[in-house]
Amino acid sequence: MSVNLMAYEAQFFGFTPQTCMLRIYLAFQDYLFEIMQVVESVILRKLEGCPGCEISASRVRECTEKFLVFMKEHFEKLFNKMEEVLLQLVFKIPENVLLPEDKAHQQYSYSQEEFQALQGEISQLQQQYKAEVAAGEALRAELEEQKVVEAELRKTLQLFDGLESICRVHGTGNFQESLAFLTQNVKKLQDVLKDVEEKSKKIKVHDELM
Repeated sequence: MSVNLMAYEAQFFGFTPQTCMLRIYLAFQDYLFEIMQVVESVILRKLEGCPGCEISASRVRECTEKFLVFMKEHFEKLFNKMEEVLLQLVFKIPENVLLPEDKAHQQYSYSQEEFQALQGEISQLQQQYKAEVAAGEALRAELEEQKVVEAELRKTLQLFDGLESICRVHGTGNFQESLAFLTQNVKKLQDVLKDVEEKSKKIKVHDELM
C-alpha cells in the first residue's frame, strides 16, 4: 500500500485514497475466499456422486488451499498495479488544480516573512488594546475619586459661603480681616473645583471614545 498520505486529495474526497484502496483490497480478499469455499463445496458434492473417484475431503481442502495461495499471489501483483494506476490517474489532484475553498489563499498569498510580520503587528495591536483598556480603567477609577473630592469641596465651599454671609451681616473691623481671608480661600477653592470639573469632563470624553 502507498505510504503517501495524499492529504489534499483527502480534503477534496472526504476520505484518504489509501483508505479506499484498502477497502477494495479487503473486499477482493473476502470475495476470493468465499469463491474458494464455493468451489470446494462443489468439488466435494461432485465427488460424492462419483463412485470411482477416490479423493478424500482433506485432499480437496489441501488443493483448495494451495490454489487460494496461488490466486492471492497473483492478486497481490495485479492489485499493486491497479493501486498505482488509480492513485496516479483517478485519485490524484494535479498540482496546478486549486480547490474552491483554497482559492482565498491564492488571492491573499503571503510569504513566510510577510506572515511573521503580520503576526508581529497583531501582537503589537493586542498589547496596545490591553494598554488602552488598562488606561481606561485607571481613568474611571480616578474619576470616581475626583467625584468624592468634588463633593467634599462643595461642602467646604458651602461652609465658607455661610461664614462669608455671617461676616457680611455681622462683621466688624476684626471680622473684615477674617472676611478678606475667607474670601481669598473661597476663590482658591473655587479655582480648585473648576479644575476638577474640567478634568472630569476630559476623562468622560476619553471614556466615551474608548
